[in-house]
Amino acid sequence: MDGPTNVFLALIIIGLPVILLMLIANRYFRLREKKLEVEAGMAAEKAAQYSARTHELEDRVKVLEHIVTDRGAEMAAQIEALRKPVARDRKTEVASPDA
Repeated sequence: MDGPTNVFLALIIIGLPVILLMLIANRYFRLREKKLEVEAGMAAEKAAQYSARTHELEDRVKVLEHIVTDRGAEMAAQIEALRKPVARDRKTEVASPDA
């Protein structure tokens, strides 16, 4: 076993396992990259939801600040205006099960 035979055997013994390891590593890293992309998309979606919720809460705080800073009759009128739709909703809820 001289010359080309030794080289051929070395390529088979060393080369094939190296090629297989490279293929396995390549698949592993592609899978890992896809997982990271999915996680990034989910994080972006959650951030958008939190942003929307924060905006809603800021609007509610502005309304409450406006109510608190108003004086006398205006505040009473706004409180009554807020109560009236709730009372109507309760009447419709009570009426609908009986219907």
